[in-house]
Amino acid sequence: MEKKKILFFIYQMGKGGAARTLLNIMNNLNRQTFDPILVTLNYDGEYERYVKKDVTFIKLKQKRLRNAIFPLAKVIRQQKADIVFSTIPNYNVIAILGNKFSFSKAKSIVREADNLGGSRLVDFKLRLYGMLYRTTDQVVSLSEGVKENLVKKYKVKPKNIEVIYNPVDLKHIQKEIEQGTLPKEHEQIFQKGDPVIITAGRLVKQKDHHTLLKAFAKTNEKVQSQLIILGEGPLRSELIQLTETLKIADRVHFLGFQDNPYIYFHKANLFVLTSIHEGFSHVIAEALACGTPVVSTNCKSGPSEVLDEGKYGILCEVGHTDEISDAMTSRLTLDQDQLELIIKSGLERAAFFNAPKIVKQYENLFINTLN
Repeated sequence: MEKKKILFFIYQMGKGGAARTLLNIMNNLNRQTFDPILVTLNYDGEYERYVKKDVTFIKLKQKRLRNAIFPLAKVIRQQKADIVFSTIPNYNVIAILGNKFSFSKAKSIVREADNLGGSRLVDFKLRLYGMLYRTTDQVVSLSEGVKENLVKKYKVKPKNIEVIYNPVDLKHIQKEIEQGTLPKEHEQIFQKGDPVIITAGRLVKQKDHHTLLKAFAKTNEKVQSQLIILGEGPLRSELIQLTETLKIADRVHFLGFQDNPYIYFHKANLFVLTSIHEGFSHVIAEALACGTPVVSTNCKSGPSEVLDEGKYGILCEVGHTDEISDAMTSRLTLDQDQLELIIKSGLERAAFFNAPKIVKQYENLFINTLN
């Protein structure tokens, strides 16, 4: 059978979860059946070095997303793509239009990665996205909660939506843990003798680090701890100021983006996520895969599905400082037997999202869409 060419389009292979998901799909696709092609704008991304050498990697000359429609259309024609796959609304719009203007027979698949909505303006934009999504051959949702949102806000019919969870590359994570090393100044955080709590994500409103810091301040009064925050973003200065106000500045460490977050997760005693909304929360599944207990807000819509309604981690009300603090304290004060059971249970849950298993679902989706 002739290989099917799957063209993946994204802005850049940067630090976000969308790029990590595409990376896991592309790298794990069956090369006997599929030929992956990656197309980005003219930017360098941190995850590019992890793209397998047999992936055809094309960078458009453009740096503005809206200018990429016709150049992308040209690539779709030249590469004779069978499927054009994209994720995140803005990129999906460009991919859909690029495919239409390619005047090729390529099928369109778009993936929705977050539980978006809120203001009238945002909801109106989602309706517009939905109009375009309804012209595609398949819509993928990364969780049941996101699917509900697609039906409600985007007005996409349920029968046209396939739910496929994010793939987690357990083999890669284990390799990073075994072979990775920490800078000396970071290693010292783990050598202080205090329990270490960790979180990862962009320093933006969605992740609600303000609540995390307030909850950590309360927890630290009961169990002296260290908090590591991985990620970069516009709220960094504001959050640093808050640590000073809360008198925890000496115990909170802003370490920015790390190529290998997994060794940090593995060494930490607890992973905490305080997001206001998520689509799936890839980072929770990765924390479980690193053998790290998890506390998360029960935000719409990913964490409850990843943690199976709290079976594999504690779920707390969004923005509830006291509840999050109590959950953090309870996890940090477990006895060794309880801790080992939670770690083992988390590893078993992470296996549910193992990349080869999830990518097989994508392979079936691609074949079914072509048929």
